Amino acid sequence: MPTPQRTILVTSALPYANGSIHLGHMLEYIQTDIWVRFQKQSGHRCIYVCADDAHGTAIMLRAESLGITPEALIADVKAEHESDFRDFLIGFDHYSSTHSDANRHYSELIYRRVRDAGGIAVRTISQLFDPEKQLFLADRYVKGECPKCGAADQYGDNCEACGATYEARELKNPKSTLSGAEPILKDSEHLFFELGQHSEFLKEWTRSGRLQPEVANKLNEWIEGEGGLKSWDISRDAPYFGFEVPDHPGTYFYVWLDAPIGYMGAFQEWCDKNGFNFDSVWHADSEAEVYHFIGKDIVNFHCLFWPAMLNQAGFRTPTGVNVHGFVTVDGRKMSKSRGTFIKARTYLDALNPEYLRYYFATKLSARVEDIDLSLEDFVQKVNSDLVGKWVNIASRTAGFIHKRFDGRLADSLAHPALIEAIRGRADSIRHAYEEREFGKAMRDIMALADDTNAWIAETAPWQLAKADETLDEAHRVCTTALNAFRLLSLYLAPVMPQLASKVVSFLNVQSLDYDTLDDVLLGHAIAPFEPLVTRIEMSQVQAMIQPDEAQSEASDTESAEAAVEPIAPECSIDDFLAVDLRVARITEATAVEGADKLLRLTLDLGGETRQVFSGIKAAYAPEDLKGRLTVMIANLAPRKMKFGVSEGMVLAAGPGGSDIYLLSPDSGAIPGQRIR
Repeated sequence: MPTPQRTILVTSALPYANGSIHLGHMLEYIQTDIWVRFQKQSGHRCIYVCADDAHGTAIMLRAESLGITPEALIADVKAEHESDFRDFLIGFDHYSSTHSDANRHYSELIYRRVRDAGGIAVRTISQLFDPEKQLFLADRYVKGECPKCGAADQYGDNCEACGATYEARELKNPKSTLSGAEPILKDSEHLFFELGQHSEFLKEWTRSGRLQPEVANKLNEWIEGEGGLKSWDISRDAPYFGFEVPDHPGTYFYVWLDAPIGYMGAFQEWCDKNGFNFDSVWHADSEAEVYHFIGKDIVNFHCLFWPAMLNQAGFRTPTGVNVHGFVTVDGRKMSKSRGTFIKARTYLDALNPEYLRYYFATKLSARVEDIDLSLEDFVQKVNSDLVGKWVNIASRTAGFIHKRFDGRLADSLAHPALIEAIRGRADSIRHAYEEREFGKAMRDIMALADDTNAWIAETAPWQLAKADETLDEAHRVCTTALNAFRLLSLYLAPVMPQLASKVVSFLNVQSLDYDTLDDVLLGHAIAPFEPLVTRIEMSQVQAMIQPDEAQSEASDTESAEAAVEPIAPECSIDDFLAVDLRVARITEATAVEGADKLLRLTLDLGGETRQVFSGIKAAYAPEDLKGRLTVMIANLAPRKMKFGVSEGMVLAAGPGGSDIYLLSPDSGAIPGQRIR
């Protein structure tokens, strides 16, 4: 019996319309696209929509700095994004913008329904205000002296020097980073979504099988945490680029309110173009499926605020939210200075997009894991798997078909059991695709390619073709090999759609969909074989990761700024000797709830354990630090912080944020050793 057709709406997180797409972004769109293409290949109605996230203060300010309107800026960026996605073979059914009439409609509709259900509160809050720019200042637009340690040039939420967290208005001598003016405190009315009303609903929803277990566990920490779920500020004051709140003139929806609603707006536009019923998917009782693919940094928006709002507004909630990790390059965060902050267009100018699609597929699983783009492994895997295994099957057998048999396959197979064995793996491979275990699917496919190549080498059709009495056998061997190649290409089609299209033309077939799984090509004419993929040379990758002109200029500017940073006042050798530097091993590292930049480190000093809070969260994932050696100031007086007592300080270098590097001694160092 054929599988009943499913109706599936799929989205990826919306890229912000304030910058270019890079390879870290591309992981998500490639993962989503592979899953969507698999669903379509299986015969399901699967609609993939996305949009640019086009609102917010950052976009308003950037447009102002460029001397253009926000509308012009987001139109230019949208065109760039769509070009990058198209050339990476991301097959959106519709790509929109959150600055659309459809998104405005659903944003206002959901707001009104939630408001009328008692889910919105109005409160007066005090914020720092730039009197010159006439603008309320988000934390990232304020700098001053840390109220705890006095360090200068700290942002309005966290001190990178001592790790303290605070409110922006607690800064000493604060300055606006936009104008340099001293901000003032100013009151305004803000709208709050009462998330705490939905605690019981969210407890059940997050444990309903819609999320990965590790995501559900993290959300439970927030739901069950001290004080429960906090109200969410969903409004911003003018001036702001976004949608004005219908019943509060001069107040705008916060960008994170209308961004996920953009999924609905984009889908409505697709429905309008295709005569499809919007409610058949988004009605609360719909049997259709809705899946979101997102990064682990935006889980709270998609798995707390979003389902709670949808539920209170009378819409259905997502069937599943699939969360992935971040991308590192050669084991480290992407970096402009090292040339590994690679834009999508930089990659596309150098290499075939399907190579990266395949490499990411080999790394992806259903778990929330960071993916490392090891450049040497990337070259080796593409050359070994795609060139040496998959395409090799066709390249070493197709020539005989045209040279000796006028381009027509034999009427029978030399090894039917091989074809049945490959076809017999279909259910397992399809299950792996469905469950987003792409790495497992790729391993299974390449194992089958290995089996096929081994059989070809054993039968040696090039030897059989030398003698007339074995010519027919050579014909059947090559026919068997090309039938195996067709099945393997069918399995790989979601990952490499452009190459699959070339295989369709080469084999002269209608498609590589799963309804052709049982087909066998016998007595069938094929086209002449042309090379499908070529080997990558490491020199091509090295050329790609050399910093481009813009990156070099940025790096030079950063270096110049670092060079002119004033040296601290002179100290004596006695002052320095008072600092006790010790080797320490990080035995545990966890994010600090409520802190954007802090990690809680447990340090082993060789028999003594210390707890240290460090502002390195932007540079390091906690799981990457466990077991690592570092250097700490062991005799620093303990300091009580909001989140606990910090019993020392670890040493790091760099300008801050994601460009910071933890000092690490050689692996032979012993925890507790003093550094002299």
